[in-house]
Amino acid sequence: MKKETVVAVVVGAAAVCAAAVAADALVRRRRQSRRREKVRAIADGFRRRCATPIEKLQRLADAMTDEMHAGLLLDGGSKLKMLVSYVDNLPTGDEKGLFYALDLGGTNFRVMRVVLGGQEGRVVKQESVEVSIPPHVMTATSDELFDFIAQALKRFVDTEGEDMRPSPGRQRELGFTFSFPVNQTSISSGNLIKWTKGFSIDETVGQDVVAELTKAMERVGVDMRVAALVNDTVGTLAGGRYNNPDVIAAVILGTGTNAAYAERANAIPKMKGALPKSGEMVINMEWGSFHSSHLPLTEYDKALDIESLNPGDQIFEKVISGMYLGEILRRVLLKMAEEAALFGDVVPPKLTSPFILRTPVMSAMHHDTSSDLTVVGSKLREVFEISNTSVETRELIVELCNIIATRGARLSAAGIFGILKKVGRDTIQKGDKKKSVIALDGGLFEHYTKFRDCLKSTLTEFLGDEVSESVTIELSNDGSGIGAALLAASHSRYLEATEES
Repeated sequence: MKKETVVAVVVGAAAVCAAAVAADALVRRRRQSRRREKVRAIADGFRRRCATPIEKLQRLADAMTDEMHAGLLLDGGSKLKMLVSYVDNLPTGDEKGLFYALDLGGTNFRVMRVVLGGQEGRVVKQESVEVSIPPHVMTATSDELFDFIAQALKRFVDTEGEDMRPSPGRQRELGFTFSFPVNQTSISSGNLIKWTKGFSIDETVGQDVVAELTKAMERVGVDMRVAALVNDTVGTLAGGRYNNPDVIAAVILGTGTNAAYAERANAIPKMKGALPKSGEMVINMEWGSFHSSHLPLTEYDKALDIESLNPGDQIFEKVISGMYLGEILRRVLLKMAEEAALFGDVVPPKLTSPFILRTPVMSAMHHDTSSDLTVVGSKLREVFEISNTSVETRELIVELCNIIATRGARLSAAGIFGILKKVGRDTIQKGDKKKSVIALDGGLFEHYTKFRDCLKSTLTEFLGDEVSESVTIELSNDGSGIGAALLAASHSRYLEATEES
């Protein structure tokens, strides 16, 4: 073969190879372009379905107010339970004396004591201790559970100092925060509807939990009376009112969510009997169960609900609370990974694990201000074992965080506006200087800054600049603890004697 022919063959082969490489590169670019377009289509569709224009939020707030009216008229007449709490005396700051609190809401419980000094002394002293409940006690007998709690309470009472003793002739009084579903029958009694959070003691269901605790305290020799049975939201309202007399409602935005507010007693048709002297009654809304056709639900929300332990229930909670925001993000990312190969040809196995992405991680990614979003990259490695993500992918994830958090915050603001509207605080009359304060507790509100800022700005959007000057949101920590002690004080059997002294 001539040299020229060999060269021609080599050159030709090289050209063919180069053409093949170029064609392969073109195919890859086209595939990547189609994947990006698919990812963008999923993201844009998600954004549209999560949209919360103020007109939609107004309709949602109106629906919340309507359901509040219906729930106050008749038990079972509303998607909101609107439970009468039997708290008709919120703290005023005049309370004096030693009071205890017991906060049972999960695998740990806390006991606390406070010494109240009236308007001058306020909270003079405060002490508390946290106790873990062994797993076997959570599924034992009713007596074993409440005896365990009462024994811990006795050990705590035995450490009272000379400056933390009840007045002579007075029985110690306790506020009991019980964060499980109960059918409350008075300020100091309520029958357990069901256990949650890993507790499973069938014989307690249907029983008065205050009576169970009282019998246990008697068995271990603790001389103490349960003066108030409350849930954590009502406790937050009490703590807020104690610190600021303008507090009219409390909202929890944490792992779960709920709201409680002070209602005019004569505006509660389902409440029978004589009206309380105070003229008001605290209503526990259980607003997590709110549902409306105006809620902007996506395919991811609907799938999450269907696969949950309580399908069809707690819909509002499932789009605004810390338990679910990170899970919604995971579901969107999973769809992008499956349908658009967001993280490569193989779907990362951990991305298929429900609730592996917690909302605090989502918050950390959302607040990443580094130029190349290094926090987002590190969280993807830690949670999903996803490495080598592009800045473009990280920016997309921050965008999705923003969509989810913004929707949750704006829906929360709509709920608060619904409460303000129900109690007539959504407008102000000329010359009216009345203030309206919402006490807000929960890690989602406290720690997720962008969520908190969006909620506040949305409430201002609802109210307008003039009215919003009279409405304030205040962070109120530890409502389930000190709030219960304060309610024991405001419902003390020795209240009149205290006031006279």
